[in-house]
Amino acid sequence: MSTAILTGPPAPGSSLDGDLRSLGFDVRIASGAEEAGALLAAVPAGERVALVDPRFVGHLHALRLTLTDPRFPAAAAPGALTAQSGARPALARALNGASTVPGPPGTPAADLPGTLADALDADGVAVHRPQLGTLVATVPADAEARHAARAAVEAVDDEAVRLRSAVKAHDGFFTTFFISPYSRHIARWCARRGLTPNQVTTASLLTALIAAGCAATGERGGYVAAGVLLLVSFVLDCTDGQLARYALKYSTMGAWLDATFDRAKEYAFYAGLALGAARNGDDVWALALGAMVLMTCRHVVDFSFNEANAESTGAAARTSLALSNRLDGVGWTVWARRMIILPIGERWAMIAVLTAVTTPRIVFWALIAGCAFAACYTTAGRVLRSLTRKGRRSDRAARALADLTDSGPLARFAARLLHRSGDRGLGVVFAAIATAGLLSAVLTWPFGDRQTVIAAVGYTIFAGLAVAQPLKGALDWLVPPLFRAAEYTTVLVLAARSDSPGALPAAFGLVAAVAYHHYDTVYRIRGGTGAPPAWLVRVTGGHEGRTLLVTVLAALLAGRGDDFTLALTALAVAVALVVLVESIRFWVSAGAPAVHDEGETA
Repeated sequence: MSTAILTGPPAPGSSLDGDLRSLGFDVRIASGAEEAGALLAAVPAGERVALVDPRFVGHLHALRLTLTDPRFPAAAAPGALTAQSGARPALARALNGASTVPGPPGTPAADLPGTLADALDADGVAVHRPQLGTLVATVPADAEARHAARAAVEAVDDEAVRLRSAVKAHDGFFTTFFISPYSRHIARWCARRGLTPNQVTTASLLTALIAAGCAATGERGGYVAAGVLLLVSFVLDCTDGQLARYALKYSTMGAWLDATFDRAKEYAFYAGLALGAARNGDDVWALALGAMVLMTCRHVVDFSFNEANAESTGAAARTSLALSNRLDGVGWTVWARRMIILPIGERWAMIAVLTAVTTPRIVFWALIAGCAFAACYTTAGRVLRSLTRKGRRSDRAARALADLTDSGPLARFAARLLHRSGDRGLGVVFAAIATAGLLSAVLTWPFGDRQTVIAAVGYTIFAGLAVAQPLKGALDWLVPPLFRAAEYTTVLVLAARSDSPGALPAAFGLVAAVAYHHYDTVYRIRGGTGAPPAWLVRVTGGHEGRTLLVTVLAALLAGRGDDFTLALTALAVAVALVVLVESIRFWVSAGAPAVHDEGETA
C-alpha cells in the first residue's frame, strides 16, 4: 500500500479521495505543508508517497500516469506529486522549506505539489512529468475555473486515451494494422482479470515453443499448426507490452523477460524447423544457423550505432535527425521505411505463412534473403550518415562500444602489449582486417588445418589493436558487429566443413548461448547499469578466446568421429550455464533497472 497525502480537505463533490484509493493509495489529510511533513515522516521509508492538492480536477488516468509509474524516482503533474524511497529525503527537505513560508492558516498553498516538484528539481532529483495529451490535470483557482475543468474532463474519455496509449507510438505496418487493433483489447481484458505482463510474456514463450515442437514433427499439419501458433505467440508478445503500458506494470523481471524471450522464441522456432526438415531427409541446420548469425549481427549493428550516437553533438548530427523527422512526417515513407527493414512483425508473419505452405528450406532462404537486404540497407545508410556527420562521440558512448565488443583477456593483453597511438578511427580498420583474415582462412584451408589456428592468433592480435584506443572514430560502431560476424561465422563454417556427425546442431547451440550473452550485455547497457561483470567476460573467454578455442579444437579433433561435436556441445553447455546463471541473478536482483524495454520495432 502506498500513501497519498491531501494537503487539505477535498472540495465538496470531489471524487479525489475515491480515485486515489482506487489507485492503491491510503489517503491521509494534512492541514498544510508542516502537517504534511509530519505525515510523510510517519510513512515507512520504503513506501511510495504522493502529495495531491485537494482542489485537483482531472482524469483518473492522469493521476495514474503521474503517481503509479514505477520507473521514475519522482513524478509530477499540476496538483500532484509522487516520490519513491530514493527521492523521499529530498521531498522531506522540500516540505520543510515550504512549511516556513507564511500563508493563511488552514488553507493549502497555491499548488503545493508543483512548488515541491520545482524544489526537487533544484535539489538534483529528476522529476518525470508525463505527457498527458488530451487528459486533464489542473488546480482551478475559483468556482468558474473548476466548472470549466470538470466540463473538460467530461469531454474526454480517459479510458479511450488509456487504451490508445497502450500501443507503441512507432510500430511496424503489420503490427499497427493487423495486430494492435485487437491486441490492445486483449491487454485490457488481461488487466481487468489481474494478469501481469510477465504472465502474458511467459504464455507467449510457451506458445512459441509449442509452435517449434509442431514444426519439428515434419508433417504438413504440424507446419500449419506451427504457423498459426507463431502468430498467436506474436499477438501475445504485443499484448504483454501493451498490458505493461495500460496498467503501468513495469518490473525488473519484466525487463529481463521481454528483452530476451523474443530471441529465444525465434531461434527455438528455427531449431524446430531444422528438426522437422531432418525428419524428411533435408539437412537445413546450416541455413538455420546462418539465419541466426545474420539476425544477431544485424541487431548488433542497430545496438552499436544507437549507442555510438545516443549522445552525439554537432550541427551535422542535428541535421540528420531533423531530416529523419521530416521523412517520418510523410505517410508513405514511414511505412516504406519500417517495412523494408523487415521488423519482427513482418518477419514473423512471413515465417508463419511460409512455414504453413512451403518447406523449411524455403523459409530459411526467404528469411536470409530478406534480412540480408534489410541489413545492407540499414547499414549502408548508417555508414553514410556517420561519414557525413561531424558530431563528437562521448566517453560514455566509447565505453558502451568497448563493452559491446566483448573483448576477453587475450585481446586486452594484446592491446596493452601492442599499445598504439594516433588516429582513433583505426579501430574499425583493425577489426575489419582481423575479421577478413580469419574468415578467409576458415573458408580457404581444409577443416582442421593448423593455418586456421594461426589465423585465429592473428585475429586475436588485431582484435586487441582494435580496442587499444577508445572507439570514438566515425565508423567505430562497426567494431562490435564485425567481431560478432567473425566469431559466429567461424563456428558455422567449421561445423559445416567438419565430418563430425551432429556438428551443426551443436554449433547452433553454441552460437545461441553466446548470442544470449551478447543480447544480455546490450540490455544491461540500455538499463543504465553497464556491461556484465568483468569476471564473466574472463570466464567465457571473450569473443577472441572462444574463437581461438574453437579453431584449436577443430585442429586437434579433425578426423576423430564425433569428438568435435562433443566438444562444441560441452562448450555450448558451459557457456550457457555461466551466462544464464549470472543473467538471472542480475535481473531478479533489487539492483536491476526497473524498465520496460520497447525492444525491436514490432
